[in-house]
Amino acid sequence: MYDQSKLSELIRFARIDAGATVIDVYPGAGDWTRLFSDVVGPEGRVTSFVPAEVAHFKNDPVGLMRTIAQEPGRENVEAVSADLVAMPEITQPADVLWLHLFYHDLHTALMQARGATAANFNRAVYERLKPGGFYVIVDHAAAGAGTGDAQSLHRIDPASVREEVEAAGFVLDAESTLLANRNDPHAIKVFDPLIKGETDRFAYRFVKP
Repeated sequence: MYDQSKLSELIRFARIDAGATVIDVYPGAGDWTRLFSDVVGPEGRVTSFVPAEVAHFKNDPVGLMRTIAQEPGRENVEAVSADLVAMPEITQPADVLWLHLFYHDLHTALMQARGATAANFNRAVYERLKPGGFYVIVDHAAAGAGTGDAQSLHRIDPASVREEVEAAGFVLDAESTLLANRNDPHAIKVFDPLIKGETDRFAYRFVKP
């Protein structure tokens, strides 16, 4: 996670407020789900969506999210799992869909093994968001590399992300350089100890018209 100032800024950037309905896609350890739960409060709703494509991981991501949903004060959290493109079928219309360090995975063999592609996932997001809703993407940058480094380095060109998301009908509403790092060489895997946790990252906020 980030320091408190960056967390606060990212929450503002994502337009997540009290009473909002948020879908946290591929929630990892659940840190964002917990944070969003606190922000939206009792009148809001957080759906922690675990793609079926990763549900078999040894850390039991579905079980982990269900445990979080049972924590005291987490009555506004629901943990669900399905194929990526089936997300609209098991979630409620949302104000915000949050995708943190995951978009590049849409271009990997793991995610595509069950038929998911970036194009049909973006269409699924468009379907699930309310009019005026926000699709917020934070990911590891690979400027100029298109989608070619997604599998090998877990990076993606921001321009490619924008092109793909806009093709689904979204409009770019804002971008942030809060997580930029000019010292990232972009040529090494994001898990490399030289850069892990400090990668050059971009943040986009798209809106559904």
